Amino acid sequence: MASAVYILGFLVTLWCGVLLSRAWAAGRKRLLLWSAVCFFGLALNNLLVFVDLVLLPNVDLYLLRLIVGSAAMLILLYGLIWEGQQ
Repeated sequence: MASAVYILGFLVTLWCGVLLSRAWAAGRKRLLLWSAVCFFGLALNNLLVFVDLVLLPNVDLYLLRLIVGSAAMLILLYGLIWEGQQ
């Protein structure tokens, strides 16, 4: 059951990234681009959670998951600050 939740979380964040990318392509608003990149990073983070906890339970990927999730959120934070100054 837990693996289904991890996969669902990955698919939802990936779909959000796709929708944000499509909206960015249509309107060329930079905040949509920053948000899309963030959600793709969060999708990668969710995929790493699945790999870490389900596929490779003996391998510790916690630090890698933490770095990927933090980088995704920092990209969004940078985009919010950048757009706020414009």
